Amino acid sequence: MTRDRGRAPARLDNLSLRDQLGVDRLPLRLLQMMAGLTGFGVSLAMLLESGLGGAPWDVLHAALADRLGLTVGSLSIAVSFAVLMLWFPLRERIGIGTVANSIWVGVSIDLGMLVLPAADGLPAAVAMMLAGVGLNGVSGAVYIGAQLSAGPRDGLMTGLARVLSRPVGPVRIVLEVIVLLSGWALGGPLGVGTVVYAIGLGPIIQLTLPHVTMPVRALRGRAVDVPGQTPPTGQAPEPDPA
Repeated sequence: MTRDRGRAPARLDNLSLRDQLGVDRLPLRLLQMMAGLTGFGVSLAMLLESGLGGAPWDVLHAALADRLGLTVGSLSIAVSFAVLMLWFPLRERIGIGTVANSIWVGVSIDLGMLVLPAADGLPAAVAMMLAGVGLNGVSGAVYIGAQLSAGPRDGLMTGLARVLSRPVGPVRIVLEVIVLLSGWALGGPLGVGTVVYAIGLGPIIQLTLPHVTMPVRALRGRAVDVPGQTPPTGQAPEPDPA
Protein backbone atom coordinates (compact mmCIF):
# COMPACT_ATOMS: atom_id res chain seq x y z
CA MET A 1 0.00 0.00 0.00
CA THR A 2 1.39 3.38 -0.92
CA ARG A 3 1.89 5.58 2.12
CA ASP A 4 0.60 9.14 2.14
CA ARG A 5 3.04 12.00 1.81
CA GLY A 6 4.08 13.50 5.11
CA ARG A 7 3.44 10.35 7.06
CA ALA A 8 6.10 8.24 8.70
CA PRO A 9 6.90 4.94 6.93
CA ALA A 10 4.77 2.06 8.16
CA ARG A 11 6.69 -0.12 10.58
CA LEU A 12 7.21 -3.84 10.09
CA ASP A 13 5.60 -5.83 12.91
CA ASN A 14 6.70 -9.32 13.95
CA LEU A 15 3.24 -10.84 14.30
CA SER A 16 2.51 -14.24 15.81
CA LEU A 17 0.31 -16.69 13.88
CA ARG A 18 -2.60 -15.83 16.19
CA ASP A 19 -2.17 -12.12 15.49
CA GLN A 20 -1.86 -12.75 11.75
CA LEU A 21 -5.21 -14.53 11.74
CA GLY A 22 -6.78 -11.54 13.49
CA VAL A 23 -4.98 -8.70 11.73
CA ASP A 24 -6.95 -6.05 9.86
CA ARG A 25 -7.50 -6.42 6.09
CA LEU A 26 -6.39 -10.06 6.10
CA PRO A 27 -7.89 -10.91 2.66
CA LEU A 28 -6.07 -7.96 1.09
CA ARG A 29 -2.85 -8.96 2.86
CA LEU A 30 -3.19 -12.51 1.55
CA LEU A 31 -3.72 -11.20 -1.98
CA GLN A 32 -0.65 -8.95 -1.71
CA MET A 33 1.42 -11.79 -0.25
CA MET A 34 0.48 -14.20 -3.05
CA ALA A 35 1.15 -11.58 -5.73
CA GLY A 36 4.59 -10.97 -4.23
CA LEU A 37 5.41 -14.66 -3.95
CA THR A 38 4.29 -15.30 -7.53
CA GLY A 39 6.44 -12.48 -8.88
CA PHE A 40 9.33 -13.67 -6.71
CA GLY A 41 9.21 -17.20 -8.12
CA VAL A 42 8.79 -16.05 -11.72
CA SER A 43 11.73 -13.65 -11.35
CA LEU A 44 13.95 -16.51 -10.15
CA ALA A 45 12.92 -18.46 -13.25
CA MET A 46 13.88 -15.43 -15.38
CA LEU A 47 17.36 -15.43 -13.89
CA LEU A 48 17.80 -19.14 -14.59
CA GLU A 49 16.42 -18.86 -18.13
CA SER A 50 18.74 -15.94 -18.87
CA GLY A 51 21.65 -18.37 -18.71
CA LEU A 52 23.74 -15.81 -16.83
CA GLY A 53 23.47 -17.40 -13.39
CA GLY A 54 20.80 -17.98 -10.78
CA ALA A 55 20.14 -16.46 -7.38
CA PRO A 56 22.46 -17.89 -4.67
CA TRP A 57 19.99 -20.43 -3.28
CA ASP A 58 18.90 -21.40 -6.81
CA VAL A 59 22.49 -22.23 -7.72
CA LEU A 60 22.14 -24.99 -5.11
CA HIS A 61 18.56 -25.88 -6.09
CA ALA A 62 19.47 -26.18 -9.79
CA ALA A 63 22.54 -28.28 -9.04
CA LEU A 64 20.54 -30.71 -6.89
CA ALA A 65 17.68 -30.79 -9.40
CA ASP A 66 20.06 -31.71 -12.22
CA ARG A 67 21.63 -34.52 -10.20
CA LEU A 68 18.32 -35.92 -8.98
CA GLY A 69 16.37 -35.48 -12.22
CA LEU A 70 13.81 -33.18 -10.59
CA THR A 71 12.62 -29.64 -11.26
CA VAL A 72 14.25 -26.60 -9.69
CA GLY A 73 10.94 -25.65 -8.09
CA SER A 74 10.49 -29.04 -6.44
CA LEU A 75 14.00 -28.79 -4.97
CA SER A 76 13.22 -25.26 -3.76
CA ILE A 77 10.19 -26.63 -1.91
CA ALA A 78 12.16 -29.55 -0.44
CA VAL A 79 14.99 -27.29 0.74
CA SER A 80 12.46 -24.84 2.20
CA PHE A 81 10.94 -27.51 4.43
CA ALA A 82 14.40 -28.81 5.37
CA VAL A 83 15.34 -25.27 6.43
CA LEU A 84 12.10 -25.00 8.41
CA MET A 85 13.23 -27.94 10.53
CA LEU A 86 16.05 -25.69 11.75
CA TRP A 87 13.54 -23.11 12.94
CA PHE A 88 12.47 -25.26 15.89
CA PRO A 89 15.80 -25.24 17.78
CA LEU A 90 16.15 -21.55 16.87
CA ARG A 91 12.62 -20.91 18.25
CA GLU A 92 11.51 -18.96 15.22
CA ARG A 93 7.75 -18.45 14.80
CA ILE A 94 6.13 -19.99 11.72
CA GLY A 95 3.37 -17.92 10.15
CA ILE A 96 1.03 -17.87 7.18
CA GLY A 97 3.67 -16.42 4.88
CA THR A 98 6.28 -18.96 5.97
CA VAL A 99 4.24 -21.90 4.72
CA ALA A 100 3.02 -20.06 1.62
CA ASN A 101 6.58 -19.05 0.75
CA SER A 102 7.86 -22.60 1.21
CA ILE A 103 5.39 -23.98 -1.33
CA TRP A 104 4.34 -21.25 -3.76
CA VAL A 105 7.75 -19.84 -4.66
CA GLY A 106 8.83 -23.29 -5.89
CA VAL A 107 5.58 -23.73 -7.82
CA SER A 108 6.05 -20.29 -9.40
CA ILE A 109 9.64 -21.11 -10.39
CA ASP A 110 8.49 -24.22 -12.26
CA LEU A 111 5.58 -22.39 -13.89
CA GLY A 112 7.93 -19.59 -14.95
CA MET A 113 10.47 -21.99 -16.43
CA LEU A 114 7.67 -23.81 -18.23
CA VAL A 115 6.35 -20.63 -19.86
CA LEU A 116 9.46 -18.49 -20.32
CA PRO A 117 11.79 -19.28 -23.25
CA ALA A 118 15.52 -19.47 -22.74
CA ALA A 119 17.28 -16.24 -23.71
CA ASP A 120 18.34 -16.13 -27.35
CA GLY A 121 21.59 -14.20 -27.54
CA LEU A 122 23.49 -12.01 -25.11
CA PRO A 123 21.33 -8.83 -25.34
CA ALA A 124 18.19 -10.84 -24.56
CA ALA A 125 20.00 -12.66 -21.74
CA VAL A 126 21.16 -9.41 -20.13
CA ALA A 127 17.68 -7.89 -20.45
CA MET A 128 16.05 -10.97 -18.91
CA MET A 129 18.60 -11.03 -16.10
CA LEU A 130 18.14 -7.35 -15.23
CA ALA A 131 14.36 -7.63 -15.42
CA GLY A 132 14.52 -10.69 -13.17
CA VAL A 133 16.57 -8.88 -10.54
CA GLY A 134 14.23 -5.88 -10.62
CA LEU A 135 11.08 -8.00 -10.42
CA ASN A 136 12.60 -10.06 -7.62
CA GLY A 137 13.37 -7.01 -5.49
CA VAL A 138 9.94 -5.44 -6.00
CA SER A 139 8.15 -8.75 -5.44
CA GLY A 140 10.17 -9.44 -2.30
CA ALA A 141 9.17 -6.05 -0.90
CA VAL A 142 5.51 -6.65 -1.79
CA TYR A 143 5.56 -10.01 -0.01
CA ILE A 144 7.32 -8.61 3.07
CA GLY A 145 4.99 -5.60 3.14
CA ALA A 146 1.96 -7.83 3.62
CA GLN A 147 3.32 -8.50 7.15
CA LEU A 148 2.42 -12.20 7.29
CA SER A 149 5.87 -13.44 8.46
CA ALA A 150 9.21 -14.32 6.91
CA GLY A 151 10.11 -17.05 4.46
CA PRO A 152 12.13 -20.07 5.66
CA ARG A 153 15.54 -18.79 4.54
CA ASP A 154 15.05 -15.30 6.00
CA GLY A 155 13.87 -16.80 9.28
CA LEU A 156 16.96 -19.01 9.40
CA MET A 157 19.17 -15.93 9.04
CA THR A 158 17.37 -13.89 11.69
CA GLY A 159 17.25 -16.88 14.04
CA LEU A 160 20.97 -17.55 13.70
CA ALA A 161 21.73 -13.86 14.18
CA ARG A 162 19.73 -13.85 17.42
CA VAL A 163 21.23 -17.07 18.80
CA LEU A 164 24.78 -16.10 17.84
CA SER A 165 24.31 -12.47 18.96
CA ARG A 166 25.56 -11.22 15.60
CA PRO A 167 24.16 -8.65 13.14
CA VAL A 168 21.81 -10.06 10.51
CA GLY A 169 23.87 -8.66 7.60
CA PRO A 170 27.08 -10.64 8.20
CA VAL A 171 25.11 -13.77 9.10
CA ARG A 172 23.19 -13.51 5.84
CA ILE A 173 26.38 -13.04 3.82
CA VAL A 174 28.13 -16.04 5.43
CA LEU A 175 25.10 -18.30 5.01
CA GLU A 176 24.53 -17.35 1.38
CA VAL A 177 28.23 -17.74 0.54
CA ILE A 178 28.13 -21.27 2.02
CA VAL A 179 25.00 -22.10 0.01
CA LEU A 180 26.42 -20.54 -3.16
CA LEU A 181 29.77 -22.35 -2.96
CA SER A 182 28.00 -25.64 -2.23
CA GLY A 183 25.81 -25.20 -5.30
CA TRP A 184 28.75 -24.15 -7.45
CA ALA A 185 30.77 -27.19 -6.33
CA LEU A 186 27.86 -29.39 -7.41
CA GLY A 187 27.77 -27.74 -10.84
CA GLY A 188 25.09 -25.11 -10.26
CA PRO A 189 24.63 -22.06 -12.56
CA LEU A 190 26.90 -19.48 -10.97
CA GLY A 191 27.41 -16.45 -13.22
CA VAL A 192 27.33 -12.69 -13.58
CA GLY A 193 23.59 -12.74 -12.87
CA THR A 194 24.32 -14.17 -9.44
CA VAL A 195 26.61 -11.23 -8.67
CA VAL A 196 24.14 -8.63 -9.98
CA TYR A 197 21.40 -10.24 -7.91
CA ALA A 198 23.51 -10.18 -4.75
CA ILE A 199 24.43 -6.52 -5.23
CA GLY A 200 21.15 -5.15 -6.53
CA LEU A 201 18.50 -6.96 -4.49
CA GLY A 202 18.93 -5.10 -1.19
CA PRO A 203 18.72 -1.56 -2.61
CA ILE A 204 15.64 -2.42 -4.69
CA ILE A 205 13.82 -3.86 -1.67
CA GLN A 206 14.87 -0.88 0.46
CA LEU A 207 13.50 1.60 -2.09
CA THR A 208 10.25 -0.31 -2.67
CA LEU A 209 9.32 -1.46 0.83
CA PRO A 210 8.09 1.88 2.25
CA HIS A 211 5.57 2.15 -0.59
CA VAL A 212 4.09 -1.35 -0.28
CA THR A 213 4.10 -1.97 3.47
CA MET A 214 0.56 -2.41 4.78
CA PRO A 215 0.53 -1.00 8.32
CA VAL A 216 -1.06 -2.97 11.14
CA ARG A 217 -3.98 -0.89 12.37
CA ALA A 218 -5.98 -3.48 14.30
CA LEU A 219 -5.50 -6.91 15.86
CA ARG A 220 -8.52 -9.08 16.60
CA GLY A 221 -10.76 -6.06 16.23
CA ARG A 222 -8.81 -3.77 18.55
CA ALA A 223 -7.03 -0.71 17.19
CA VAL A 224 -3.28 -0.44 17.61
CA ASP A 225 -1.07 2.63 17.54
CA VAL A 226 0.48 3.39 14.16
CA PRO A 227 3.34 5.92 14.52
CA GLY A 228 2.90 9.03 12.41
CA GLN A 229 -0.77 8.42 11.70
CA THR A 230 -3.79 10.18 13.15
CA PRO A 231 -6.86 8.35 14.44
CA PRO A 232 -9.85 7.97 12.08
CA THR A 233 -12.17 10.96 11.76
CA GLY A 234 -14.32 11.41 14.82
CA GLN A 235 -12.14 9.19 16.99
CA ALA A 236 -10.06 10.90 19.64
CA PRO A 237 -6.67 9.51 20.61
CA GLU A 238 -6.78 7.23 23.61
CA PRO A 239 -5.13 8.83 26.66
CA ASP A 240 -2.04 7.25 28.09
CA PRO A 241 -2.71 5.30 31.29
CA ALA A 242 -1.88 7.27 34.42
